[in-house]
Amino acid sequence: GRCFPKRPKHVLIVEARLDGEQLATDPVEHTDQPEFATELAWELDRKALHQHRLQRTPIKLQCFALDPVSSAKENIGYIVLDLRAAHEKKQAPKWYPLLSNKYPKFKPEIQVGVALEADSKALVDDFKAKEAPPREGKGLTLFPGLDSKSIVPVLNEEEGYHQIGPAEYCRDHFVLSVTIAFATQLEQLVPSTMKLPDRQPEFFFYYSLLGNDVTNEPFTDLINPNFEPERASVRIRSTVEILQVYFCAQSKLQIHLCCGDHSLGSTEVPLSGLLKKGSGEIDQHPVAIEGPFVLVPPNRAKQKLSQLPLDLAPTVGVSVILQRESLTTQPLVPLNAATEPQLPQEKVLSPVSEKAESQQQRSQNVPSQADKCSSKEDVATESEVESLKFEKGTKPRKRADSGPVPISQPNPVGVSSSPEPVSTQKIVIPAASHHFCFSIDLRSIHGLKVGFPINCMLRYSYPFFGSAAPIMTSPPIEVRKNMEVFLPKSYCAFDFATIPHQLQDTFFRLPLLVELWHKDKTAKDLLLGVARLQLSNVLASEKTRFLGGNGEQCWRQTCNETVSFIAAQGSGSRIAELSYAITLEDYGLVKVQEVVVSDSSQDIGACPQRHVPHTHRAPGDHTGPRETLEYKAALELEMWKEMQEDIFENQLKKKEMVHMRALAEEWKKRDREREALVKKKVAEYNVLEEQLQKTLRDLDKRERQLFSAESELQRVKNELQAEHERNLQVLQDSVRRAREECAHQLELERSKIKQLEEDKLRLHQQLYEAENKHKTLEKEFQQYKEQQSSKPEIQLQSEINLLTLEKVELERKLESATKSKLHYKQQWTRALKELARLKQREQENAMAHLKKQQQELEHMRLRYLAAEEKELGKTDRQELEDIRNELNRLKQQEERKKLQDARDNSAGRVDSLRCRKLNENTDDYLSRLIEERDTLLRTGVYNHEDHIVSELDRKIREAIAKRNIT
Repeated sequence: GRCFPKRPKHVLIVEARLDGEQLATDPVEHTDQPEFATELAWELDRKALHQHRLQRTPIKLQCFALDPVSSAKENIGYIVLDLRAAHEKKQAPKWYPLLSNKYPKFKPEIQVGVALEADSKALVDDFKAKEAPPREGKGLTLFPGLDSKSIVPVLNEEEGYHQIGPAEYCRDHFVLSVTIAFATQLEQLVPSTMKLPDRQPEFFFYYSLLGNDVTNEPFTDLINPNFEPERASVRIRSTVEILQVYFCAQSKLQIHLCCGDHSLGSTEVPLSGLLKKGSGEIDQHPVAIEGPFVLVPPNRAKQKLSQLPLDLAPTVGVSVILQRESLTTQPLVPLNAATEPQLPQEKVLSPVSEKAESQQQRSQNVPSQADKCSSKEDVATESEVESLKFEKGTKPRKRADSGPVPISQPNPVGVSSSPEPVSTQKIVIPAASHHFCFSIDLRSIHGLKVGFPINCMLRYSYPFFGSAAPIMTSPPIEVRKNMEVFLPKSYCAFDFATIPHQLQDTFFRLPLLVELWHKDKTAKDLLLGVARLQLSNVLASEKTRFLGGNGEQCWRQTCNETVSFIAAQGSGSRIAELSYAITLEDYGLVKVQEVVVSDSSQDIGACPQRHVPHTHRAPGDHTGPRETLEYKAALELEMWKEMQEDIFENQLKKKEMVHMRALAEEWKKRDREREALVKKKVAEYNVLEEQLQKTLRDLDKRERQLFSAESELQRVKNELQAEHERNLQVLQDSVRRAREECAHQLELERSKIKQLEEDKLRLHQQLYEAENKHKTLEKEFQQYKEQQSSKPEIQLQSEINLLTLEKVELERKLESATKSKLHYKQQWTRALKELARLKQREQENAMAHLKKQQQELEHMRLRYLAAEEKELGKTDRQELEDIRNELNRLKQQEERKKLQDARDNSAGRVDSLRCRKLNENTDDYLSRLIEERDTLLRTGVYNHEDHIVSELDRKIREAIAKRNIT
């Protein structure tokens, strides 16, 4: 992907859907250029592919931003691919922009390649390819309104099964079993950078079955993992159709290999192929998915690790079986499971009714918090408790050199506990087992931080001591704040036989959990808190020697401590303090190889006493010194001492052999581990060497490219330098030529100026002469004019010419006035029409607010233009008026001259003509002003208050006044 914004606290997921089948990529970081590097594939036959292409079935890819803290899922966008564009010939991937994009500023894109591949690869162990899972919702036609996402298993505690689907319809009972049988090549999963715990690390497999967390028995050897196959089963109440849809929705079972709180690798077992569509196979026999599955490290995609070959890949053998409960031919918990190691151990994951026992078993038999896969407190579910009761309840498992063997039942002194039935049988005890006695004394409780007084009762159980029955203090005693209460009947001792190494490993691995209960007479018992007693602390205390009942040397270790009760519900705060004392006594090796386990056995395994037979002597008999009882007793004692020495030497030799054998096995195991790690390192180094060789070749090639590029750059630089010098020379020549040309032009201009000054002086002289000549001619013309004016013909002719000119001028003015009148009439008619149309339009669009605003804007624009025209017209009219007044003034002056020089007989006629002429000019001017004012008012733009209209009114009044005077 590219063009994504950075969101550090989110991850990106792409979900692809084809024909109802949905696949998703692994989460990647929400960066600007995320790399998904995931291939999503669907299995289709040729016929189905052809049908999808005919129907144009789309492939929809949706991109989501996921918040890991709140699990909130946010849709970013999607793309739709055409299935018809996929071909068997591999094509280059293309960039597709996200539709309905949540980040429109960034415009993110996803690079997708679509191709068809022929599925010709052979499956592991001749697995047959399962049919493609049906589309979601096709199995729900019998149950309308039911969504496949709403099908979840619901636990029924009373009857001990999980309900999947509606209870009124789904009434068939099934059993789903998961078995982890074997594992190989697990050392490939341990990265070279991972630091294992200092103590011997323990590994185990973990998976979740219908919401129940299941772990198998831990093992320590990764190269040759040795663990008994364990089968976990759950009872299901449903139907075949609902189970088919549920397995398609929950299509994969994830199995993790864990070390402490780290997941070294995981695999996914597909469950969608258990039930085939329309197949009644489950009605005849159980359906199963079996075979080896490859474990993949969790960081393979991030580190881009190469895929290992199949013979070196870490695998785990898994078997998933689904059958109807009526087809079950053997009991889920075989009684001979302990004596037949080849059969898998059975874990029946069914609920139990007693919550307190569930929590007690949870605290005893599940590995401690350091052995879990998740960071949360991963405790066993209630359904695991039932299986543990079968495993460690009535008969302990018989394993060579592992597991405790109870020599006798626990000896509680006044402790109220339910007895555990033990079958009468012979149990083989390994020769290296020791006889131990472990005693625990829960002394007092103090520092209570609960807001109410409690009726205190303590409860614990530790099946390693040979009894899974819970031990409880009795009777309940009242405890209040700020007081210390000593517990009654709280001492209990356990006798058992086990190997010291097994004892140490168990004490270090499993703490003893003591539960603090509040006994209420009216309500149910309440679990207040749990205290963790680390039993390994007693192994670090000082050993003291003491003599046993038969005179053998024994060892005792005692530890006194105080621990806190942690609240079972809430924030995990401390609610009380517990003072206790634990003692471990070692009575040495167990010499009896077979022990009968019964309720009455107390101290089996001690060395039997040799009884001396009593002989009756007759009175008076004489016996020799060798036949006396003292001699025989001494001889018997010496023989017993020699026998004990031989037994002790044999025990030492056997112990030495056992230790040497253990050291040799440990040495061989570590040698194999080192050899496997060396092979792994060599393979990694070979891969790194190939990468380094490739990198060196790339660097060499890049160096050659850089050298050629550098030489090319030097050549281009030289060419550019030469071209720069040439261009600089050309520029310098151009500047020099331009300067010379400018100097030449300057000289020419100076010579021209000089010539122009001479011409100016000459023209001034000519102008002065012409003016003098003009004055002379003016005087002569004036004299000639005076002479001519004295003649009457000339005066009459001049008057005739003047009248003719006035006639022509008046005709021209009349014609222009007629044309102007006609033009003004046309403009007036057009203005009236326009006014009517505007009124009609205004009436029609009176309710349209937008048109009104546009019309007002248009009027404002017209006002602005008219104002500009008004200012311009005012200036032009003022100039024309000045010119006209000047002409009239000149004409009046000339006419006065002519009237003064005219004859007396023609004076009256001339005066009448002049008056008529002035009246006509005034009338024409007045009509023109009135027409102009009326035209401006008819446009609707001007009114009587405007400056130009008021000016026209003033001129009209002046013209009327002048006309009246005339």
